[in-house]
Amino acid sequence: MWLYLHKLFFMNFWTKIAGIILRNRYLVLISIAIITGLLASQMKYMKFSYTEANLLPEDHEANVEYNKFLQIFGEEGNLVILGVKDSTIFTPIKFNAWNKLVAQFNERKEIDFTISIADVKKLKADRKKRKFILEPLYTENPLKKLQYELFEKLPFYDNLLYNKETGTLQTAIYIKKKIINTPARRDFIFEILIPAIKKFEEETNLDVRVSGMPYIRTLNAQNIQDEIMLFVGGALGITALIFFFFFRSFRATFITLLVVIIGVIWAFGFIGLFRYEITVLSALIPPLIIVIGVPNAVFLINKYQQEIKKHGQQAKALQRVISKIGNATLMTNITTASGFATFVFVKSNLLREFGILASVNIISIFILALLIIPIIYSFMPIPK
Repeated sequence: MWLYLHKLFFMNFWTKIAGIILRNRYLVLISIAIITGLLASQMKYMKFSYTEANLLPEDHEANVEYNKFLQIFGEEGNLVILGVKDSTIFTPIKFNAWNKLVAQFNERKEIDFTISIADVKKLKADRKKRKFILEPLYTENPLKKLQYELFEKLPFYDNLLYNKETGTLQTAIYIKKKIINTPARRDFIFEILIPAIKKFEEETNLDVRVSGMPYIRTLNAQNIQDEIMLFVGGALGITALIFFFFFRSFRATFITLLVVIIGVIWAFGFIGLFRYEITVLSALIPPLIIVIGVPNAVFLINKYQQEIKKHGQQAKALQRVISKIGNATLMTNITTASGFATFVFVKSNLLREFGILASVNIISIFILALLIIPIIYSFMPIPK
């Protein structure tokens, strides 16, 4: 008896929901358009993370020790290393070009200071004043003499500015700490550092290798930025292709793509609304919404076509789509959203943000599919 009453209640509930949706079609569409516009306006607040992904809680021992280190010594990830492994670097033209390249970086406002082979000092005894003085190793010295003194007489600089065994020279570039975790770091890497190195390589035919945390983090952030659209486009294309092969209908495919595209806009909008940064995890939200939204559309459209084939009444078919499939898809989406929502209770901020975004957007894509698909079909003729 209890199960019968429970089933009857939910049937009546979803029947009323279906009636409200279909009777207020224009109001529902206008509301979705307004919400979509508002969330799209929040996309301007999206920003990419310029720090390393930290999955550990703030009070974790490793994070506590790391924060103490930063308080004492400051940001440690501001070093970029340039390396060249080529014996011809000690020819006059190439050596001067190398020094000119380093000097070019040293003049930039983003740079704190640089250390290169041209900055190497040597100790010289001042017999009269009875003290040691520092003199530049390279002034007017022939390059052969410079190379000999550097490799043979000054082992202190070995593995710092050169490697005696491999003949590798390297230059250290220290970026100002205040711009390390800001967009200015990206601008310097992509607009100044990389173009200057490419120009140097073309002029000297040398292969310059670049490393360092600012360089690596910037490339990773750019990869995330580029791959978001790649994965979104790929997910849309693949799911649309599969969907079309399943239904053999351009109309059904178009409606499904419309739903998931609005869902993706909402996903980006929520990221901006919550003022979250786009990280390795949050970048997965839009493709996740696509692959969850398409099955919702499959269930709804398939049920609609079954009902049309059974009795041919459009209004009755749409009502049954909402009342019967709505409850089933709600349960599946709630369980999926609940699984991601468990991340809300962990201490890691990165995982907590991911859990909030995933659960909110999963429920949102369910609501969009439940509202948009029946309403659009109500304006269209009965499918063949």
